[in-house]
Amino acid sequence: MELDSLWEALLTFLNYPLKLGGREFTPMHIGSALLTVLLTFLLAKFIEGRVTRTLARGGDPQRESSARATARLLYYALLIIGIATSIQVLGIQLSALFAAGAIFAVGLGFGLQNLVQNFVSGVLLLGERVIKPGDILEVDGEMVRVEKMGLRSTVARTLDEDQVILPNEQLVQSKVKNYTLSDTVYRLRVKVGVAYSSDLVYVFEILQKAAKSVSSGKREPRILLDGFGASSIDFEVSIWIKDPWNRRQKASDLAFAIWKHFKEAGIEIAFPQLDIHLDEEVLEALQRQ
Repeated sequence: MELDSLWEALLTFLNYPLKLGGREFTPMHIGSALLTVLLTFLLAKFIEGRVTRTLARGGDPQRESSARATARLLYYALLIIGIATSIQVLGIQLSALFAAGAIFAVGLGFGLQNLVQNFVSGVLLLGERVIKPGDILEVDGEMVRVEKMGLRSTVARTLDEDQVILPNEQLVQSKVKNYTLSDTVYRLRVKVGVAYSSDLVYVFEILQKAAKSVSSGKREPRILLDGFGASSIDFEVSIWIKDPWNRRQKASDLAFAIWKHFKEAGIEIAFPQLDIHLDEEVLEALQRQ
């Protein structure tokens, strides 16, 4: 009898009508909604972990970062579904809720415009995979290497080993160079000027030899006569390297190789010079003094 009484009291409590905002709820409805949210949260975390581990197999950093972003997107989607289901359990129609909060949603949309744009841009980058962790990019004239990609922003490292946070919107809407999109081959250019008295055919041969001593690509170096300057005949030496991230060191190696080969061949690297011509009267006056 006592158990029956307790059971009846529990059912009475669970079905006790509560009025809120003109709507009638019961503790049963509220408990079911909270339980739905809790179970959805636990399920979303479990699926996020499983998806991350499944997609990130092999230890590849690029796959691992993409897997985390995909799992996080799935996590948010499941949470939205769970919250919507819990609202339905309470007996609240989502269409009525959206209509009631339309004005608030518009104001909130303007306030979160940048956040939404970055989120959508992150989804696009994740889907198109034109930018991946490990890629070398040029953003706003600065070369960076992508380390981690999220749904809102991307973490990259500069040549000076500084970490920068790039909004995903910037990577989608602005002009971005990806030096490792399909391959890692990069053309490196160095300019040098020689004196007008130099044998240009010989200079060309020496530049070819210097460029080949540094070039690491399968393509042949290219030597171009760039123009006739005020104090020098200018050449452009270009080689192909396999690692764009190492371009500054390679440019230094190429410049040093050119200087070394020129010194061995007796070719003068031109520098600005100024010739002064004096009238005879001035020269006579200087000689008398």
